[in-house]
Amino acid sequence: MKIANRKIGSDASPFVIAEMSGNHNQSLDRALAIVEAAAKAGAHAIKLQTYTADTITLDVSEGEFFINDENSLWKGSSLHNLYKLAHTPWEWHVPIMQRARDLGLICFSTPFDESAVEFLESLGVPAYKIASFENVHLPLIRKVAATGKPLFISTGMATLAEIDEAVRTARDAGNHDLVLLKCTSTYPATPEHSNMCTIPHLRAMFGCEVGISDHTMGVGVSVAAVALGATVIEKHFTLKRADGGVDSAFSLEPEELRMLVVETERAWLALGQVSYGPTELEKKSLVFRRSIYIAEDLKAGEVLTPKNLRCVRPGKGLPPKYYDMLLGRRVNRDVKKGTPMEWDLIG
Repeated sequence: MKIANRKIGSDASPFVIAEMSGNHNQSLDRALAIVEAAAKAGAHAIKLQTYTADTITLDVSEGEFFINDENSLWKGSSLHNLYKLAHTPWEWHVPIMQRARDLGLICFSTPFDESAVEFLESLGVPAYKIASFENVHLPLIRKVAATGKPLFISTGMATLAEIDEAVRTARDAGNHDLVLLKCTSTYPATPEHSNMCTIPHLRAMFGCEVGISDHTMGVGVSVAAVALGATVIEKHFTLKRADGGVDSAFSLEPEELRMLVVETERAWLALGQVSYGPTELEKKSLVFRRSIYIAEDLKAGEVLTPKNLRCVRPGKGLPPKYYDMLLGRRVNRDVKKGTPMEWDLIG
């Protein structure tokens, strides 16, 4: 599959998406600086989130609408206030997307309701993403899939049955370019709860491209994901974690994003194919293998012993597997120390 002429698949380097989310801290200048930093770091795409507080939740500040979890990054906020702080103003989308295009970045978004899809369609976005928290919102998936554009679906929290429902809904609505993103919906996530072995299973189960939406710190989990077949990597991105923001604690900084791009491409290059025996580049190293050499000057008729016959480098003589077979045999002519052992020297 392709997004804006950028290929996604096992025969292309991993497609790296920098997720801006709410890291703009309600500053358009900062949002544009994030786009520029993502492009400079080598990301292939920048992703936005399209919603308003009123389209994603209700303006209620109690009960389940208020975050009391002691371990949450957002403890003490109502959902409405949190999303009001984190949302990207819709009027910013055009300048952000224009800056991305100017820098050669693909820019697309995650819509959180049907009105966001209609808005993004008016802007001509090249692709969509369904967030983990929306992967059970089948009406939304149906509307997005009906656009006919490539679709990423994060699988955080979803059971296999729920993923199947989401995939069937997308395909029934006409989607033919689907990427499932393995995701652990904790912030930050930890490597031991990432379960990257799910990646090849998802590919086998649903016959589509698979990647990772990675909320862990660092790049190690994403590199492991590529080794297991991930073709897409999504990471939250900020200019500087110390600047704060709703997602800053689990976001990469520019140098870390650059490292992610480099190391995931290295992991992809290293996959290669099933191969045994020396590669073309290894053939010149064969000479440095051990082989059997005459270790002392010998006269014709002398017996080969462990003292005068040794397995050493370089590799011009007979392979070491013949060493025991040669001991006790006699050389048929004078031989100098350092002569590679060959069959025509005996018998």
